[in-house]
Amino acid sequence: MATEDGLLAYGGDLSVNRLLYAYTHGIFPWFEDGQPVLWWSPDPRMVLYPKKLKVSKSMKQVLGNNNFHLTFNKDFKSVIENCASIKRDGQNGTWITSEMQDAYMKLHELGIAQSVEVWLDEELVGGLYGIYLRDKNVFCGESMFAKVSNASKFAFIKMIEKLRIAGVKLIDCQVYTSHLESLGAEEISREEFLKFLR
Repeated sequence: MATEDGLLAYGGDLSVNRLLYAYTHGIFPWFEDGQPVLWWSPDPRMVLYPKKLKVSKSMKQVLGNNNFHLTFNKDFKSVIENCASIKRDGQNGTWITSEMQDAYMKLHELGIAQSVEVWLDEELVGGLYGIYLRDKNVFCGESMFAKVSNASKFAFIKMIEKLRIAGVKLIDCQVYTSHLESLGAEEISREEFLKFLR
């Protein structure tokens, strides 16, 4: 019943139960300040199979030079705040509102929302966060940021490696970007995507 661009519903709240219900049914919130909560289920869906991760030759050098220090779930709050405040090409504001940040902090406290942090000389320079559906072996990526070159790619690649070892079968990237495609992500139908959540 979603529109052509994937809008399925609007309204409701960002309670833990509602968010968990949404993610386990292939639905995610995405809206700006002043809008009601908008719920999306795009078709096609951008996903990454961990085994199809692409790492460029130059990125392999970055991974091997040990300039970055990586942590998991050390500073979720700073990661989501940076994702919200970082300037992005083609975007005037952020969809990661204070309401969204509060909601995902609650999910983080329950071990459901998780973060990856990238440090350079003890400064947080990149990271990402998302929703880990352990019982489905699916990780739903939400947002990433970088203050220095390659920091978000470093976080993404390291996270994929860890999730692959943990048995995760699919990374939900939501919608197409050329950046994600360069890392091996691809589009599949909504129907195919939902099979992973059953």
